[in-house]
Amino acid sequence: MTKEYGTIVNTVVLPYRWALGQTWTRFFDGLKEEKIYGTRCGTCGKVFVPAKTFCPDCYSDLDDWMDVSQEGTLKSWTLVRKSHFGQVRQPPYALGLIRLDGTDCEFIHFLGGVDWSDMQNAREKLKAGARVKAAWSKEKHADIHDISCFEPLKS
Repeated sequence: MTKEYGTIVNTVVLPYRWALGQTWTRFFDGLKEEKIYGTRCGTCGKVFVPAKTFCPDCYSDLDDWMDVSQEGTLKSWTLVRKSHFGQVRQPPYALGLIRLDGTDCEFIHFLGGVDWSDMQNAREKLKAGARVKAAWSKEKHADIHDISCFEPLKS
């Protein structure tokens, strides 16, 4: 005798409170002041943003903090066109891989200052190697969204 099983569709929402620790707390507090902090490795000299507690290359502790540039280079990007549960923004929006000047790693953040209905123009402004700058949110909450997005620099 075989059993048949049914399925149901259900949405589970799990509110969660993150324990940030000293490094992430300091990093996010800096964003609230419109400053981007990185940590520099005293052994190999690399600078990481977002700030890290240890160097992922040589495993040294990182306790040398620095205020890094709010401008950088766009390495790559992708456009999100479809909605799904839990998005913090409604499509269309783009995410970019950005390396801030003077740092040694990339991080992902929203891109803005571009008309997504004109993809030809968007592709022109957001070519790999394009220069971008942080645009700050009006309201700050000491989280990553204090940076609203990175926008192309005017040429």
